Amino acid sequence: MGKFSIFIIAGLIALSGCGKTVDHKGKTPLVEVGHEFLYKEDLQAAMPVGMRGEDSVRFADEYIHNWITDVLLYKKAEGNIPDNVKIDELVASYRRALIMHTYQEELVNQKLGSEISDAEIEQYYNQNAGMFRANQPYVQGLFMKVPVSARHLNNVRAWYKKNTQEAIDKLEKFSIGNAVSYDYFYDRWIPVSDIAAKLPLKAVDTDTDYLNRNRNVEVRDTAYCYFLHVEHFLPAGQQLPLEYAKSEIKEILINLKRVEFINRMKDDLYKKASEDKDIIYY
Repeated sequence: MGKFSIFIIAGLIALSGCGKTVDHKGKTPLVEVGHEFLYKEDLQAAMPVGMRGEDSVRFADEYIHNWITDVLLYKKAEGNIPDNVKIDELVASYRRALIMHTYQEELVNQKLGSEISDAEIEQYYNQNAGMFRANQPYVQGLFMKVPVSARHLNNVRAWYKKNTQEAIDKLEKFSIGNAVSYDYFYDRWIPVSDIAAKLPLKAVDTDTDYLNRNRNVEVRDTAYCYFLHVEHFLPAGQQLPLEYAKSEIKEILINLKRVEFINRMKDDLYKKASEDKDIIYY
């Protein structure tokens, strides 16, 4: 039998011999200190999921030890703090604030939810352009990774540089049976850091203006050829593309609506209390 099991049994035996009746509300007591109980169910809830064997024994021993010392310290402190009234006032103030906060959050979730339309996001983005700046360059274009053994690489060299429907169609057909990776992003912005992770070219990572000066890049290693065409380049410090600002704007708008809703609710409560003569000034 493990150390923890012996500890539990010893605790239960000690409790059973106390000669007093305690309603544990269906829980299984493990330890009692100063009329406070640690229950088996609380220990099980605190134990990390999947913990077994000696690890669970060590965790249980440490958890029980910490619980006991916390209770002992609390009892000691409680008997030596003279201004309990001040502490009670602080606890009451915190409880009041917590109740109000919980109520407000539940009410906001019921009434507002978290739905923000794309039109609202775009409007805020356009009205507050200066707030959203790119912290790195972004590009639009095309990327392809092809085995060095692939046929018709000379055709690829000609196609990937052209932003024409004919060239794109040919690249897409070629990529189906040949490309390891094909990414068409003429219609969306990509951070240069994402490109640098795909391309074995250090300059892309270290020179922030490299892709602005070099719009067609071809690199090869022992296994692959990498082709990158940059159609548009957005320098760092410029307005961040909308798709990358969306999540931040959504959080801003939710918080703005939340504050507006709570302030309106408080004003309505005050107005109603005034009309009902519930506010008495002395």
